[in-house]
Amino acid sequence: MKHYQSYIIMIWVACAVFFSACSDEYMEKMNTDPSKAATIDPNAQLTTAQLQTYGDLGMVEIYRNYLYAFNQHLMGCWNTTNYGGRHTVDNSEMSRIWTSFYPMAIKNITDAQHRTADDAKKVNINSVLRVYRVYLMSIITDIYGDVPYSEAGKGFIEGKYNPKYDKQEDIYNDFFLELTAAVANLDASKDPITGDVIFNGDVAKWKKLANSLRLRFAMRISNAAPQKAQEEFEKAIQADGGIFENADDDALIKYMDISFSFGQEAYSDYRGNALSQLLFGNDPANNPSYLCSTLFNQLNNTGDPRTFRMARFYYDGLMSATSPANRVDLTDEMITKNIKFQPRDPGAYSWEPWPTGYDSDVLKELAKNNAAVNPSVARETEPKLANNFLKGSNPGVVMTSAEVKFLLAEAKLKGWNVGSASVNDLYKQGVRASMDFLTKNYGCPAVSDDDFNEFMQKNGIGYTNEQKKEAINTQAWILHFTNPAECWANVRRSGYPKLKSPEAYGFGQFLTGGAEIPVRLCYPVLESSYNKESYNEALSRMGGTDSWYTHVWWDKDITE
Repeated sequence: MKHYQSYIIMIWVACAVFFSACSDEYMEKMNTDPSKAATIDPNAQLTTAQLQTYGDLGMVEIYRNYLYAFNQHLMGCWNTTNYGGRHTVDNSEMSRIWTSFYPMAIKNITDAQHRTADDAKKVNINSVLRVYRVYLMSIITDIYGDVPYSEAGKGFIEGKYNPKYDKQEDIYNDFFLELTAAVANLDASKDPITGDVIFNGDVAKWKKLANSLRLRFAMRISNAAPQKAQEEFEKAIQADGGIFENADDDALIKYMDISFSFGQEAYSDYRGNALSQLLFGNDPANNPSYLCSTLFNQLNNTGDPRTFRMARFYYDGLMSATSPANRVDLTDEMITKNIKFQPRDPGAYSWEPWPTGYDSDVLKELAKNNAAVNPSVARETEPKLANNFLKGSNPGVVMTSAEVKFLLAEAKLKGWNVGSASVNDLYKQGVRASMDFLTKNYGCPAVSDDDFNEFMQKNGIGYTNEQKKEAINTQAWILHFTNPAECWANVRRSGYPKLKSPEAYGFGQFLTGGAEIPVRLCYPVLESSYNKESYNEALSRMGGTDSWYTHVWWDKDITE
């Protein structure tokens, strides 16, 4: 009887274990989405981060709203003038880089980097992730200053839900370590990189990008830590893999030519260049991207061949709402008839003041068959951004060989050991590469050797070191039109071109956030609640106030 009872008990236990296992299996299946992968391919996470860089429609609004105005590349459209042109403090607009990159790109890359860190079979993807994380973090810290870095994106990995704000000096010091380590680890004989929409997995080019970024970052800190800057710059030139030498090395994110849409789905679709879409505008016929007088006059007054490659004068009455199609180009007519060009000054809307118009012969012809066309035009005399820059397939610019030429030219000017080429030659190579960049990547007509040589003869680099520094960085400012974050950083670092506040143009009474051009953007207000301790510590290092007039660490006045 005892044996029988023991047997029954064994059966009950076995059944209990069996049904428990079935229950666990059932619950696991019920709570598992069969359409979702159990793990994420780190290559896919790299792709997402790369495409988000210029493909996130909500995020890149910060460029059109603030940075293009601070750089004085654009002015006149409502967004650019209202925010950056009028120095309007708007927390939600200023926080776009922070609130987009941290929860998406930085979190993805940090996670992928963590999961591949100790995997000998994934050394290349891990190294590329390290390089790209450094690049994205450089955008964030250059805009805001001290920011979460060492603990950023580690909420799930290490429970760092309230990451500390690292000092910018420490962040930059780590940039050099990370880039050096990544180059040392990259090995073409190891794992293929399959999610790369910049170099298509070319390990040699990733080495060049890492070393070239070291040049950029070394120059960035050259006023704050000159000895460190020179050491890092010279080491980068000698590093394994070399630096960017020509246009084939350019780090450009590849995008698709997709139809422009401002519907809700467009804010999560990163396949097209969203910056180009924003420059096109959601109301393009009435609110296009106008060139600021600072940029247009610099180009036009110096006889720069890029003037009418970047700026055109369009009648938009027949324009498509989803593409730049059907614009009527009045540029050649205006040049022939000697019509005055009327770009908008910093701080001005496109109607301030209302421009002097003219009667267009081109539009008179169109009006014969289309009564909707009005031949009398006014705001059409304000230069608009050329159609070439309004395509969804335009590249997202990370870094170019033209920039490297300018960096080398300034380093040579400082007396750093950067090779035998002269400052003048490096400068000339940079200008030539900048012009060719527009031809190769934006379909602009090529600049002939004769036109280039004529421009260079009339616009020399100067005689004094300060004149040469100004020439180099003014040309970098023009080059970086398609890279607004780098442009703003370099203008602040170099001090060139010397930009005047909108107050100098008569708009002082509208500058609610201060008269001078801001030098950083403020932290998101919610940080003061959700990450209060770290936020307050960062503020204490800035004197207790989150001001956009507090210079970031590397932004030093060399006359101090």
